[in-house]
Amino acid sequence: MLLREVISHAVEKLTAAGIENPQVDVELMVGHVLNLSRGQVQSEVITDAEIAEDKLKQLNDLFGRRFARQPLQHLTGVAYFRQLELSVGPGVFIPRPETESVVQLAIDELRSLELPDPVAVDLGTGSGAIALAMHTEVPNAKVFAVEKSPEAHAYTVKNFARYPGAELQLGDLADCFNALNGSVSVVVSNPPYIPVDMVPVDPEVHLFDPSLALYGGIDGMDVIRVVSATAKRLLRENGALIIEHADSQSAQVSELLLADGWREVAPHKDLTDRYRSVTARK
Repeated sequence: MLLREVISHAVEKLTAAGIENPQVDVELMVGHVLNLSRGQVQSEVITDAEIAEDKLKQLNDLFGRRFARQPLQHLTGVAYFRQLELSVGPGVFIPRPETESVVQLAIDELRSLELPDPVAVDLGTGSGAIALAMHTEVPNAKVFAVEKSPEAHAYTVKNFARYPGAELQLGDLADCFNALNGSVSVVVSNPPYIPVDMVPVDPEVHLFDPSLALYGGIDGMDVIRVVSATAKRLLRENGALIIEHADSQSAQVSELLLADGWREVAPHKDLTDRYRSVTARK
């Protein structure tokens, strides 16, 4: 069977299922099964390449699972974040593109410091995306990260092993890294911030992302309150805190931080012009 026909049929089915960017998803699944880049898959289509029966069977299984709205990253086992290739799967939050602009704030802060080895902490690291981006893009920084979920931690360990040098801890962000108190330059967090009664619309999110990484109590602020307190303990004077939040929570998070005594509280927009993070100084 021609690969072109397989892809065309799969794209049609995924489009009917309401999946965004079905062409991209299908080409990435094909590349996963055939061990090809997306560009190579497109070349195979142009040259009317055929697909072997065993590979077609594997693909049909993946197409069916994606049709049922399983996340693409769970099917391939990989999520891409900035310059990183991360292992992901059931039990760990899949890093989102919008978080790339959040971690850029942390990276810019670390690079601006006149310190030989500034210390950064990622609270609730999940897959390790934020921590490992700081670690790989600011090589002189000492990066620490904590994750509470044992299920997520299993993937995080793999990712930290792939990009060695940062320190990972399994535990609660409320009482992590006490030995670092007062010495950290940057604390960054993408905490769970969705109110418990606001279930996300996308099945990929509410069916497959772990609840621990999504929901932040009745008002969505429960973990952000803990992040604020922990960051106050960890940061040195004038150290920076960076928190990701929902696009409707900028004022709420800013008010919380001001009430906690933070200085220079400022909202920031992502690449889609939505307010998605707040920074502050101790």
